[in-house]
Amino acid sequence: MSPTVLQQADAHHPALSEPKNVQYTYTDPLSEFPALSGVDASFDGSTPIIDMEGLLGPQRSDFIKKIGHACEKNGFFAVKNHGIPEMKINNMLDTARDFFHLPEEERLKFRSSDPDSIIRLVTGFQDKTRNIFVSRQSLKFHCHPVEDFKNQWPSTPPSFREKVGEYCASVRKVEVAILEAISESLGLERDYIDKLLKGHYVSINYYPACQESELDVTHGVRTHTDPTLITILMQDDVPGLQVINDDKWIDVNPIPDAVVVHVGDMLQALSNCRYKSLLHQAVVNCEKERISIASYCYPSDDAAIGPAKKLIDDDHPAIYKDFTYKEFHESMWRVKCSTAKRLDLFKAESD
Repeated sequence: MSPTVLQQADAHHPALSEPKNVQYTYTDPLSEFPALSGVDASFDGSTPIIDMEGLLGPQRSDFIKKIGHACEKNGFFAVKNHGIPEMKINNMLDTARDFFHLPEEERLKFRSSDPDSIIRLVTGFQDKTRNIFVSRQSLKFHCHPVEDFKNQWPSTPPSFREKVGEYCASVRKVEVAILEAISESLGLERDYIDKLLKGHYVSINYYPACQESELDVTHGVRTHTDPTLITILMQDDVPGLQVINDDKWIDVNPIPDAVVVHVGDMLQALSNCRYKSLLHQAVVNCEKERISIASYCYPSDDAAIGPAKKLIDDDHPAIYKDFTYKEFHESMWRVKCSTAKRLDLFKAESD
């Protein structure tokens, strides 16, 4: 059986977790998303690949240019030789799989509707209105610094806190190194984006094998962009990620020992729309379950997110006005939207 396209079940970042008592002024219409017939089968499946070792050598400037080109043209790239030991990656994926194979009563201990929870489980659900089933299950939690949060993580399976903590600490280092490279690719100081950083938030995503049912389709993560600076995704060996390329969906198949990095809404704003937030979705496999680990890089609440001043001139006027991440966070619940159109509220006024 062929894979089935997934649609968004829930938000995967603390800022996307639905707050209480919010009056919406706008609802995302289905027409906002690309009406594409399917995945481009003719596409060769190639993904821009950055060798992170190159960032440490004498040809660093060449690799910086490659990262900038990938961010501008593709909105994503894969990173190899990132420094996360293969053992830590395998331990993380195995531990994630073990968690979602626990008895339901054990997993549901972490279920919560509170968006401010340090850790919470989000489960699949049936949308009776559209006769679809949203299948993705996600365990979402804060993890930086690891020692501040690990005691609130699951103690079952027994390896969870140790193995997950090791992975989170390693991927945090990758985030910082990549953001430094992205800063330089924009012609900014190496630590320009690093200074905006706050915490580190991870979502362990579990997609069961697609089941036959009387519903029209099985869904999970619909077309969306991330309200982040960047997102780093670790996939197991089961394909699932799809992105928009030249107005067509393409598969971003897993590359052994590599992570996928993609542009988020905040980087789109900071770069003055030079780097655009990646529109992406997932598919569920009808024969195999799938695990992915998403790491979200987001700013502190008071961080200034408007276009960097060095990127503004007469030929490149500011597309967005200055705003704080807190203002962006709060606006997302007045204008409920799951794409970079969230940024429209912060567009600069034209003369």
